[in-house]
Amino acid sequence: MSMQPNNPLHGVKLEQIILELKENYGWEYMGFQINIRCFTHDPSVKSSLKFLRRTPWARSKVEKMYLNMLNQKR
Repeated sequence: MSMQPNNPLHGVKLEQIILELKENYGWEYMGFQINIRCFTHDPSVKSSLKFLRRTPWARSKVEKMYLNMLNQKR
């Protein structure tokens, strides 16, 4: 039994979040919503992972964007 049954982020890797957001929205929209260089200047999954893993405020914004995307798909 999962300890976080109501947390949709539980067990989801950051890389998966970035890949799904990129597929759904594209880098341009992501950079417009969250103005961080790893989305706006020569974006890549690798650079995004590196930045988001050491930047908690940016990571929480990306996670929030992901949750909003999941809610819209419902």
